[in-house]
Amino acid sequence: MNRYFTALLCASLVASLFSCSTTNKLTMSAMKPAPIVLSNKVHRVAIINRSIPSEENKKLNKLEEILSAEGRNLDKEGSQAAIVALKEQLERNEIFEEIIIIEDLIQFQDGSDQFPSTLTWNEIEDICEAYNVDAICSLAFYDTDTKFKLNTSTAKVPNDLGVKIAIPTHELTLNTLVENGWRVYDPNLNKIADELVFSDHVITIGKGINPMKAYEAIKGRKGAVVHRSKYMGIDYGLRLLPNKQRVERDYFVRGSENFKMAQRRAQAGDWEGAENLWKIETGNSDPKVAGRACYNMAISNEIKGNLVSALKWATKSYVVYNNPNALPYLNNLKFRTGQNDLLAQQLSK
Repeated sequence: MNRYFTALLCASLVASLFSCSTTNKLTMSAMKPAPIVLSNKVHRVAIINRSIPSEENKKLNKLEEILSAEGRNLDKEGSQAAIVALKEQLERNEIFEEIIIIEDLIQFQDGSDQFPSTLTWNEIEDICEAYNVDAICSLAFYDTDTKFKLNTSTAKVPNDLGVKIAIPTHELTLNTLVENGWRVYDPNLNKIADELVFSDHVITIGKGINPMKAYEAIKGRKGAVVHRSKYMGIDYGLRLLPNKQRVERDYFVRGSENFKMAQRRAQAGDWEGAENLWKIETGNSDPKVAGRACYNMAISNEIKGNLVSALKWATKSYVVYNNPNALPYLNNLKFRTGQNDLLAQQLSK
């Protein structure tokens, strides 16, 4: 019985602590610049596919297809799906004026299963001049590697006379590793802006009375690989585009009656009403309360997208009123300001 009352008391204390918390949490949407930073002179982008096998590598790829039970055109169709998906993803955003796919650069095709040597800047500049583009996104390599696992068992099935007989059953599992490597060349900055490998697995299973029948029973493997390749192209496209993220912030809800009322207004979505009350408290004679109010004014201005005012209020909260919560928040605001400057450059293309 004593243990029961002890547990009940602990639960009550925890609930009390949460209900008396000095802060409340909110989330807001913020735009984040693209991970790949390109020159602001990049308006037109070309996509090239270097993963198609060259004549020297065709025999190796043919042998690889046989050993891993791959279809004749699996790598080719998968790589094509990836670059088309990349093009479509970039076209959904207005960051770039035009995206083109160049398909006739046979001399640069490699077809290996790893990054080939980088193109020279003279080669890059020649391509850019010939096709009137400012940067090149290269699918440097694309490779599928299939491992198989064969399990054998027996199953009883009725024959023509209705008598159950034991027959061998083979279950074939194909685990196909799909890998592709990307490079982005920016001749305006004379640098490789990005180099990244994506990889994923596609698992398919078939059953039959022998291994070949089990293999023939596998359906949709090619489509699954192409589908996975498409989404790899989409995912890579996101690296070239600004994207939204959710950020968490804490704001003060204790200090005076105005803070309590402001909390209710904020929870109801009336941030302007809450801000009016916090602004009153910035002149409070208690420095602790005034510091919290300045901090909340910074939060309110960040919500409105006014990072300059948010920085001023957060600085005042820390420097004038020594609010310990304000310093890490101030650093977050400085980081967001730098990110916004970069974002503005990317959106001004």
